[in-house]
Amino acid sequence: MTAKNKKPDFVFQTSWEVCNKVGGIYTVLSSVAKTLGDKLPAGLCFIGPDIWKEKPSPYFTQDDTLHPEWREAAARAGIAVRIGRWRVPGEPVAALVDFTPYYIIKDQLYGLAWENFGVDSLHAYGDYDEASMFSYAAGKFAETVAKEFLAGKAVVYQAHEWMSGLGMLFLKQSLPHVATVFTTHATSIGRSITGNGKPLYAYFEGYNGDQMARELNMEAKHSIEKQSAHRADCFTTVSTFTARECTGLLGKTPDTVLPNGFEADFVPAPDAYAETRCRARRAFFNVAEALTGAPCPDNTLVISTSGRNDFRCKGFDVYLESLARLDAQLRSQGKSGTQVLALIEVPCWCDGPRADLNEALAMGQHGGLPEPNLTHSLVNPGEDRILCLIKQLGLRNDKDAPVKTLLVPCYLEGEDGLFNMPYYDLLTASDLCIYPSYYEPWGYTPHEAVAFRIPCVTTDLSGFGQWVDQTLGHAGTLHDGVLVLHRDDNNFNEVCDAVCQAVHDYAALTQKQREAISRKAAALAKKADWKHFAKHYLEAYKIAINKTQQ
Repeated sequence: MTAKNKKPDFVFQTSWEVCNKVGGIYTVLSSVAKTLGDKLPAGLCFIGPDIWKEKPSPYFTQDDTLHPEWREAAARAGIAVRIGRWRVPGEPVAALVDFTPYYIIKDQLYGLAWENFGVDSLHAYGDYDEASMFSYAAGKFAETVAKEFLAGKAVVYQAHEWMSGLGMLFLKQSLPHVATVFTTHATSIGRSITGNGKPLYAYFEGYNGDQMARELNMEAKHSIEKQSAHRADCFTTVSTFTARECTGLLGKTPDTVLPNGFEADFVPAPDAYAETRCRARRAFFNVAEALTGAPCPDNTLVISTSGRNDFRCKGFDVYLESLARLDAQLRSQGKSGTQVLALIEVPCWCDGPRADLNEALAMGQHGGLPEPNLTHSLVNPGEDRILCLIKQLGLRNDKDAPVKTLLVPCYLEGEDGLFNMPYYDLLTASDLCIYPSYYEPWGYTPHEAVAFRIPCVTTDLSGFGQWVDQTLGHAGTLHDGVLVLHRDDNNFNEVCDAVCQAVHDYAALTQKQREAISRKAAALAKKADWKHFAKHYLEAYKIAINKTQQ
């Protein structure tokens, strides 16, 4: 086999979100694992942080019979690692490294990173140290395994996001023959510009990444991301949309694009799906009835949004404003109008399940409770942007409100103390999902929704929305299964009105029409399965391997 056609003999996939559910990268890696493992039977290992240590992990099963020689070699190199299986389809090998011992030499490592790679860590703060020490430990583990057990093999090390960049740089310095792939899922500066309320798109061509990093106090993260992008053998991102952002803000055009797929194994079979949906809807209805004191008829329209807590990026401001407009319009129709239960499933600073709500549910009491918008207690209810905007907009969940709004502010992993069902099970309760994103390099939440046969609303500022439009050959409509709204820096109100109208339009459909749309959504999702998209990973690996052999 020639170098240009060579598949890697072994691939390390490294991310802070391996066996650690934080955001979309967890979905990327956990869902690609099975397909990628099938295409790389010779070797695939995911490397993540050992944040669990003595606590049992819900995502990882330790197996001391797996590669004991790796663990022993790592121990000789001073690296503590646990090896086992990631509890996702395909059950890939996962190595969790203990990065805490490296804190004592972090200043020395940062000095070397500056001297050798031009990475400026001088103004680091927050999670930079934690991520960088993990990254370094992950790279040292891969270096040890590659040196002792993979000599003469074509080895690829794929690092995801700036949080994995430092280890990749040191690994490449020690073992130049290891082919490196750096994948940015969203640039730190693009996300920061958006999160700070600045218009990203109107001035996009004029932004200078280095200048914005200084202005937004993001020099350290931007520096490691930029150097990783420039120094990797293959630089990748997840959409053509983000590729343009990388060119402008990092000064490096990606070598190829790795669109995010989804694994069909996550979706229940039809019979199980129907049962799960019924159980999830009843769980939400029981909670809503206990909180508001008003019944939820079986035909209540359930709409939802979800994702990481990026208020503006994810469009939660648009979603809530749309709900307020919808509530006002439905009130004008009188009591015979549509009943809507609107869910906001977003992790906040959660303080556990509400004792009064659990007590009301246990007693079968549906008389209404204080804070009827909130399912779990918050540490900072007076400062939470979502809850504050709910109140500001007058979404007060009174008994006669046609739109009942619930903030579910916890990670839904099946142990939240109230619903005790994982996110994917609770997702099935929705009739329509709404993700009016302002900044969304890909957009797993709408992708997941259609994979679960649920039509959704997204925008053309998401990579997934752009892919839908390109796949369909026109802007996606509700009857296509995905409504793709145009969004820019200046059309907030128009998008709110369009979301509101989408809910009206969906509510007016017959059951037969809804089922047809659901089939369209599922069919569209199948075109974005990993079985279609995993080939892009193999292409990136070939690019990287070829680079090391030039």
